[in-house]
Amino acid sequence: PFFRSFPSVRFFPIQLYCGTWARQRFRGAGVTVARNQILMEAASPRRACSVHRGSMLKTSLLHPEILRICAGAGHHAKILIADGNYPATTKKGPSAAVVCLQLMPGIPTVAQVLRAVLSAVPMDMINTMGIPPDDPYAGAGEPAAWREFRSIAAENGIEQEITPISKWDFYAAVESTDHVLTIQTADQALWANVLLTMGCRLPRN
Repeated sequence: PFFRSFPSVRFFPIQLYCGTWARQRFRGAGVTVARNQILMEAASPRRACSVHRGSMLKTSLLHPEILRICAGAGHHAKILIADGNYPATTKKGPSAAVVCLQLMPGIPTVAQVLRAVLSAVPMDMINTMGIPPDDPYAGAGEPAAWREFRSIAAENGIEQEITPISKWDFYAAVESTDHVLTIQTADQALWANVLLTMGCRLPRN
């Protein structure tokens, strides 16, 4: 009834004016400032956000397409998080989707995407692309990115070792029918590709 009498109140956006404005406009109608302030606060966008906050995703992963593919995949499905040098359009499974996240050189990194994906999906296995002995980078030791991957896996409670697969075996694993998704990053780190094998969701006790 109150809003029918004063329809403009419904769209009044700024709660700051409730005090003086309400006293001047509604004194004759017997509406108190306190009641008007409650009504204004209930109709404010800020209040609306707090009401609907529970419907937002709690996972760190927000990308709609990646979430859709992960939700439709099952146990043993493979997800590749590729660095900026990986041939994503040619080295993939026959039915795999490619989601390109290359915003600019170095953004995002494989580690950033890995952290987001692990927040949403259980994993059985994580593999990196191993460096062939005849590669010029072979003598440089383990890539720094691999240490970061181990740290992220530990943060997400993954106890399995992150194991390198020989480069050509890595390509073969990606090209299998189990491969459902490649997420192409703009990571400039060398040998930063990560192949994830999805686990299964266990029943709650």
